[in-house]
Amino acid sequence: MADLDNLEYYIKFPSPGQQCGDNDFVFVVDEEKVPIVLLFGWAGCQDKYLSKYSQIYEDRGLITLRYTAPVKYLFWKRHHLLNLGDRIVKLLVDMNFESHPVIVHCFSNGGAFLYQNFSVALGKSSKPIELKGVIFDSAPGPRRILSLFRAMSAIIGGSFLFNIPVTVLVTAFLIIMWEYDIIKSYFFPDNFQSDPFEYLKREVNKCPQHFIYSKADTLILYTDVENFMEKRKQNGAEITSLRFDASPHVKHYTHHREEYITSVCNFLTKCLKKVKTN
Repeated sequence: MADLDNLEYYIKFPSPGQQCGDNDFVFVVDEEKVPIVLLFGWAGCQDKYLSKYSQIYEDRGLITLRYTAPVKYLFWKRHHLLNLGDRIVKLLVDMNFESHPVIVHCFSNGGAFLYQNFSVALGKSSKPIELKGVIFDSAPGPRRILSLFRAMSAIIGGSFLFNIPVTVLVTAFLIIMWEYDIIKSYFFPDNFQSDPFEYLKREVNKCPQHFIYSKADTLILYTDVENFMEKRKQNGAEITSLRFDASPHVKHYTHHREEYITSVCNFLTKCLKKVKTN
């Protein structure tokens, strides 16, 4: 664990010769430039849950860095995400990772919106860092009031009698903030992102992108994900996907462990092959 200007991130380096994953998915990499996987958690994600995903990559000898943006930055102080993206890029440069293959694995809109700001920061970096691939788990999707209510209910937790009234109040407050963001964007169009989902559609990065999602997801609708994928294809990005029928939001790994691992490892294999042939 480390501290990024008072924001916690977790980084893990593989032990020398560490390759304890399945034989079908042991990555052959340059030991001087071991790939690093950045895992950006969903809103309210506890690291003990995010670490289960990073273990997939750690078991196969890759470096992992886990970080989840604070809830307040994702819902009503989103301008801080711009600075956060800059600081994560600076961290990679300070740790001499700019020559390493970088893969991002982001979860829900919380992780996707952090990735979007990270992508913007890459374009401003003093040293070039080439992103080799992005995995979207249960993301991204446009802002919807019902989805917002469900997300806040899950984050707030507690008993039914406590959860419902508090969730209603918080949701109402955030809807007002959404409207404020829209109005603000008219006056400061270049300095504030009123709708990160629309910025993601148009991002300039065209590295391979892999989507894992479900028809049963009630927070991020599968149709929204598929519409987004089509838009990214039109913009020149190479797209692959894995769709489930019944797994809940950010629970695909829990319900389909082997298929999930196979999917992300196949994607990384493809991305790292591109690295070797470049």
